[in-house]
Amino acid sequence: MYYEIVPMDRSHVPQVAALEKECFSTPWSEASLEEVLFDPQASFIVAEAEDGCILGYAGLHVIVDEGYIDNIAVEADARGHGVGSALLDVFCRFGQANLAFLTLEVRQSNEAAIGLYQKYGFEEVGRRKDYYQHPKEDALLMTRRFLALD
Repeated sequence: MYYEIVPMDRSHVPQVAALEKECFSTPWSEASLEEVLFDPQASFIVAEAEDGCILGYAGLHVIVDEGYIDNIAVEADARGHGVGSALLDVFCRFGQANLAFLTLEVRQSNEAAIGLYQKYGFEEVGRRKDYYQHPKEDALLMTRRFLALD
């Protein structure tokens, strides 16, 4: 499966919004996704196949030296082909060079995602009670710390 990781732009928004609806019970709207393109603290990337189809996407917000991963989503047919790893790897490499840590929330039942995050050095540091709705579920707060930059 060939794809490229590229910055998200307006042309990607409809497909990313559709992927949001497929993957999340409270998806971001097209308007919210377009708005984030103009947020200087945000970086959203997509895994784009040769035919222009979006296989996955990820979003990151940075404040000073702290990174928060908003979402990582991969189309069902593309799961298990390294798309999620490729997206997460971009943000981890950025974090290694520029941040004190990266943090994210994940459904406590999402074992595949938790395994991926653990593979990249994320550790559970807390829990957010009833963070997710439809169905109601706790979120695990996971963080990867980076060595201080000198």
